[in-house]
Parts: sequence; C-alpha cells; structure tokens
Amino acid sequence: MPRRAQKGEHEPVVARLEVAGKRFEVLVNPDLAFDYKQGRQVNLEDMVISDAVYTDLRRGLRASPELLRKVFGTDDVVKVAAEIVRRGELQLTAEQRRRLLEAKKRQIINYIARNAVDPKTKLPIPPARIEAAMEQAGVGVDLYKSVEEQVPRIVKAISRIIPIKIARALLRVVVPPEYAGRVAGALQKLGEVKNMDWRSDGSLVAELEVPAGIQQEVIDRLNKLTRGNVEVKVVGVV
Repeated sequence: MPRRAQKGEHEPVVARLEVAGKRFEVLVNPDLAFDYKQGRQVNLEDMVISDAVYTDLRRGLRASPELLRKVFGTDDVVKVAAEIVRRGELQLTAEQRRRLLEAKKRQIINYIARNAVDPKTKLPIPPARIEAAMEQAGVGVDLYKSVEEQVPRIVKAISRIIPIKIARALLRVVVPPEYAGRVAGALQKLGEVKNMDWRSDGSLVAELEVPAGIQQEVIDRLNKLTRGNVEVKVVGVV
C-alpha cells in the first residue's frame, strides 16, 4: 500500500486518469503535482508517493504491468504517474485548494507589483494596495491558469479601483571608469540593455529597460554596485 505522509509533509492527494475504459490512480505530493501540471519542472521521484499504479486505490487494487504497458507503453510507476498527473485530475482537499489558491494569488500580486505603476505619478504600486483593490473589485484567481494569463483580466478589473498600468521604465545609466566594468557585467541581469556606449575616458553610458514596478530596486542595486557613484535617470515609462 502507499506510504503515509511523514510529519511536516503535506497530505498526499489522488491523481486520477480514465483512459481506454480503465481508471488509473496514484498518490502524489499536491504541491509538486500542481507545479508539474502547470508545466514547471519538478523532481518526479519526489512528486510520486505511490509504490504502484492502482485501478482502485481505496481498495488497494493494482494495475498489472501488462495493462500499464498496453495503455502507457511502460510499466515504470514514476513515468506512468507523471502521465496521469499531466493528463488527469488532482483530487485536492478544501485546505489544499485554499493553500494553493493563496500561493497563486501571492504570485499574481507580486507580478503586478513588479510590472505596474500608477500612470499619473509613474511610481510603483505597493503589493498591499494591489491586494486591497483586488478584494474591493471582487476579482477571483484561477488555480489552473498561469499568472501571465490572468494578469490582464485582473489589472483591468482593479483599474476601476486604482490608477494602474502595466509598463516598462527606460533608465539612462552613467558610470565612472572605476565601476564601469562591474556595472557592465551586471546590467544584463538587471534588465534589457537597449544601448551601451563606452566613452574614451573609460566611463559607461547605457540605456536599460526594466519592469516599471522595480525601477527603484534597480536604481538601489546600481548605487550599491558603485557605492553611490552612478547617475541614473528615468528617461521614460511606457
């Protein structure tokens, strides 16, 4: 029979798939199975809790290796379980669903906070304000849709509550010679480099495009890299 969840682990859930007139069930870690179903990479060995694939998990009826090979082309439990999770359904408990919905909501709020600004002030919008606007607008989160898919709908809904716009900020960065090499190597990690010009004295002038909501975070990072010896100007927010 499947092993019990250890202390500190989330209770496993049943992943179920009906194919070729047969039902196949396995026990899986709910978080890892959810991530895998969303297309994210996970350790399949950690995701699969069952020691076998079942035709009726509650009664302990195992699918034979012959049946698995006929339906899935393999009798490898982990590979079959991954296919069941990918194509089938997860039997989440109410608490598991609540927890996963809250995690997805946090991801959406953080994404919006990083990428949006108040179109009037051009300033980032705090996550708490975004969350309050979502609650006021009564906008819901879809557990199975990606963050990127849901953001346009949610931003449109909360734009009736607060001024908000998904935008990108263009920064003009001027770095003196003694810090130019260090900053040049870091720019690609901070945003999209639009232009980079090395002056004859060894100083660097660059244009960097970043999500509008993190412009101050990027400016702070540049100041840290140069010990404050950097000139950063927000050229525009579009």
